[in-house]
Amino acid sequence: MLTIKAIRARAVNVPLRKPHPTAGGNVLSAPLVLIDLETAEGITGRSYLFCYTAMVLKPVTQLVQSLGELLLGDTVAPLDLNRKLQARLRLLGQQGLAGMAVAGIDMAAWDAVAVAAKLPLAALLGGSPRPVPAYHSCGMSGVEGSRADAEETLALGFDAIKFKVGHPDVAQDIAAIRAAREAGLKVMVDYNQSLDIVSAIARGRILDQEGLLWIEEPTTAEDYAGHARIAAALATPVQMGENMWGPGDLAKALEAQACDCIMLDVMKIGGVTGWLQAAALAEGRGIRVSSHLFPEISAHLLSVTRSAQFLEYQDWAAPILQEPIAVTKGLAQTPSRAGAGLAWNEEVVARYLV
Repeated sequence: MLTIKAIRARAVNVPLRKPHPTAGGNVLSAPLVLIDLETAEGITGRSYLFCYTAMVLKPVTQLVQSLGELLLGDTVAPLDLNRKLQARLRLLGQQGLAGMAVAGIDMAAWDAVAVAAKLPLAALLGGSPRPVPAYHSCGMSGVEGSRADAEETLALGFDAIKFKVGHPDVAQDIAAIRAAREAGLKVMVDYNQSLDIVSAIARGRILDQEGLLWIEEPTTAEDYAGHARIAAALATPVQMGENMWGPGDLAKALEAQACDCIMLDVMKIGGVTGWLQAAALAEGRGIRVSSHLFPEISAHLLSVTRSAQFLEYQDWAAPILQEPIAVTKGLAQTPSRAGAGLAWNEEVVARYLV
């Protein structure tokens, strides 16, 4: 058994290779918190959190370290650790920054157990690492930018692409979609919650003619009733889920019939522990599961998710990793190394430390 010696957190802000425009603004960097769960036995479990904005790097780092202090000397048993931290947060609440910190510790704990067992995380969870269908996730770049993104997507080995949309005119959305389809790619679109329900239904009915794999978050993420109205009105599948905080949110969305497929964010859904619970709920309803961000650990989790659909690929954390995940012929190659396969490129980490 492993015993927790220390949980350390470091903040880095990694510039993106190119801006990532969305209907809600541009993403220019990846603000990450790197977590190292060190054990008395010399095994280290690793994970990272994506903070969306650099302004919360400091509080998230402090939360991880403060929660980690509660676990010093505890056995690295992820379910027990998760239960202990959730109990401490019952009055504060288990969402937002505190929920992110708990999920980061949970992921690092599962990684440590897998490393100690000399097994890939997928194998520890009862499956095996396997190639997972993946798509290239791109921003909202207009028609010419979409053509360039499509060319890059093919060069990187993908056969599917997702665009951010929500242009002033739906014709601009269609032009971006057709630029990718002309390149032979399968296409999804993401509105990033930018439409009201009436507009979402109107645009969705026009996009029904475009052969999309899904339309993602057309309206406000927490409006499950609104998403249900949109999903019922459209032929194209409606995707949502990246902004669900824990399996409880997913249960509410499924009860409302809010969507046709689910996208789980391993950080927001509650780490590996939360993902396993949420995936079981989705499978019980016949709902297909894709991932949001965190491709390295998500590949392992999708490998053991029977209703797995797609892995979302972003290279935002790649610069600080020794071995970023590889994609070949549209398939993400789940690492066969022990654990989730995370190892820091310390030279780059030092460059971007906050």
